[in-house]
Amino acid sequence: MSVATACPEAVVVADWLLSLLPPELPVYAIVVLLLASALTSFITAAFGAGGGVLLLGLMTLFLPATAVIPLHGVIQAGSNAGRTLVTWGHIQWPLVAVFSLGAVTGATAGSGILVQLHAGWLELALGAFILWSCWAPPLALQRAGRGRIALGGGVTSLVTLFVGATGPFVAALLRPLGLEPRRHVGTFSACMVVQHGLKIGVFGLLGFAFGPYLPFLAGMLATGFLGTLLGRMALERLGDRRFHHLLNIILTALALHLLYRGAAALLG
Repeated sequence: MSVATACPEAVVVADWLLSLLPPELPVYAIVVLLLASALTSFITAAFGAGGGVLLLGLMTLFLPATAVIPLHGVIQAGSNAGRTLVTWGHIQWPLVAVFSLGAVTGATAGSGILVQLHAGWLELALGAFILWSCWAPPLALQRAGRGRIALGGGVTSLVTLFVGATGPFVAALLRPLGLEPRRHVGTFSACMVVQHGLKIGVFGLLGFAFGPYLPFLAGMLATGFLGTLLGRMALERLGDRRFHHLLNIILTALALHLLYRGAAALLG
């Protein structure tokens, strides 16, 4: 006796669940991406950055290029919202407000750009800035103060419309402030909620259809929040000095990767 004959209700439920999934995504790809959402949220919650870029790269393996950046924006907005909630009491809200002013300006300018810049140039600029922010003398960066944060919010909110993952850029922007780990992660996450929220709005106004992907996005957000909770527990076990050392290593590796990818895109 076949499974369909023995339990027709199970088959109906299975067919209904499969009908909710994006048609271009096989089941194994969805499983991989759900696990990746948990892992990358854990990385960002524990170390302050890096997970968003990793998730973006994995999504490009399975999803159409035209869908990757807007869907990544929704997932990252939800993931960062979870981190914002669990670190609410540590967030430096004046910094978030300054970042948001720049972010609104940048997103507005980006939505009006009709000709997309070559992503290679954007990746080169992003990688160079991350290296500079990690290794430049802290006093030189601190003098720029909140004006630098507002400018960074504007630039990253414009750039994210074209390359998607600017989390390392924002983390590098906040790193010289020397915030205690939970304050860094909470403030970073709140800034990214603002930025990804603006990005979702821009793509929605430009006509991207989020509807067919809603069940998939719900699953990604659920596993991402689980990764956030686990990452927060790991963060509380990391010392302040160790945290910033690990953050520098992660950001430097990401910067070198961006420089290589940008150069390859321009030369190719």
